[in-house]
Amino acid sequence: MSGIIRFLVKFVILAVMLLGLPLLGIWMAGYPVSDYLEFPPQTRYVRHAPFSGLAFVIQGFLIAACTAPLIIRAFKPHPKIASKIRRSSEPFPPWGWLGLMLGIAAWILAWTRFGWFTALQPHTFTPLWIAFIIVINGFCFRQTGYCMLLCRPVFFLLLFPISAAFWWFFEFLNRFVQNWYYIGPEFSAWEYFWYATLPFATVLPAVLGLRDWLMSTRRLQQRFDHFKPLQLRSPKILAALMLTLSAGGLAGIGVWPNILFPLLWVAPLLIILSLQTLMGERHLLSDLAVGNWTPLIAAAIAALMCGVFWEMWNVFSLAKWKYSIPLVHRYQIFEMPLLGYAGYLPFGLQCAVVGSLLEGVVPAAGPQADGF
Repeated sequence: MSGIIRFLVKFVILAVMLLGLPLLGIWMAGYPVSDYLEFPPQTRYVRHAPFSGLAFVIQGFLIAACTAPLIIRAFKPHPKIASKIRRSSEPFPPWGWLGLMLGIAAWILAWTRFGWFTALQPHTFTPLWIAFIIVINGFCFRQTGYCMLLCRPVFFLLLFPISAAFWWFFEFLNRFVQNWYYIGPEFSAWEYFWYATLPFATVLPAVLGLRDWLMSTRRLQQRFDHFKPLQLRSPKILAALMLTLSAGGLAGIGVWPNILFPLLWVAPLLIILSLQTLMGERHLLSDLAVGNWTPLIAAAIAALMCGVFWEMWNVFSLAKWKYSIPLVHRYQIFEMPLLGYAGYLPFGLQCAVVGSLLEGVVPAAGPQADGF
C-alpha cells in the first residue's frame, strides 16, 4: 500500500507542476486562458516563425553534438562480452504471427478507402498499434523467453490507461505551442475524447515493449553496458538548478512558443529526474555512474523507431495529424520535418521514467528488472 500511496503523491505533485506551470505563464502574460482549454482543440492562435537557415543549422549542430558520441560508439568495433540476458530457443509464437496478420490487414485498411469500411476508416490507428505491440512482444519472447505480455500481465495491462493519460498531457502541452494539429472527420467533444484515447493508450506499451527487445540485443549490451561513467560531484545542487530552469521554461512555453517549443519534450523529463534526485531516489540516469548506458539508449532508440512507424502510418491515413514547427520546418520525412525526429529521443526517456514509476507499484520481473 505504501508503494501505491507514494506513486499517487508523486503523480499529484507532477500533475500540479506540469499542468499548472504553462497555465500560470500565459495567465501572467495576460493571454486568454480559455483559448488554451478549448476542447476539441480547433483554434490556431499561435503564429509560428518562418523557416530560418541559421536556426536549422544551430539546432542541427546541437542535436549532432549530443548524439554523435553515442552513434560512433554504436558502430565502432568493440570486443565481445558475455550477454547478461539469457538467450531463448523459442520459435516466434503463434500469437505473434496473428499480430503480424492483424497489422498487415490494418495497414491495408488504413491506406485504402473501401466503401464498406467508411464508418471505421478514421479508427485504423489503434489496431495498427495493437498489432505492433503484439509483434514486438513476440520478438522479445523469441529472443529471451520473456515478454511483458506473458510475464508481466498486470504491469502490461496497466500501461494502457496510464499511456492514455500520459499522452493527453502532451496534447495539453501542445496547446501552448501548437506544433501539431489533427485533420479528418469532425467529432463532438465526447467522441473526440474516446476516439483519441484509444490510440493514445498504445504509446507506452509500444515504446516499452520495443525497449525491452532492444535491451536484450548483444550490440547494445556490448557497446553500452560499460561505456563512459558519468558521475556528478553535486547532484542535488545540479538537480535544484535544473528544476528551477525547467519549471521556468515550462511556464514560459506559451509566452515564447517559437523559441521554447523544444522544452515540450525536455522540460517534463528534467522536472521528474530533478525531483527524484532531490528525494534521493533511484532514477533513469542512476546507472550512468557505473557506465551502464544501455537502458537509456534502448529507451531513446525505441521511441525513435516507433516514431518512424507513427509518421509512416500517419501519412496516408484518413484521420491524421500535420506539423507546424517554427524556424526549422524543412526536409519532411513523411509528415515530420527532419529535425523534429530528435524530439522522440527525450520522449523515449520520459516513457522509461513513467514505466519505472509504475514498477514502484507493480514490481518488475524478468531479465529487464534490473535496468532501472
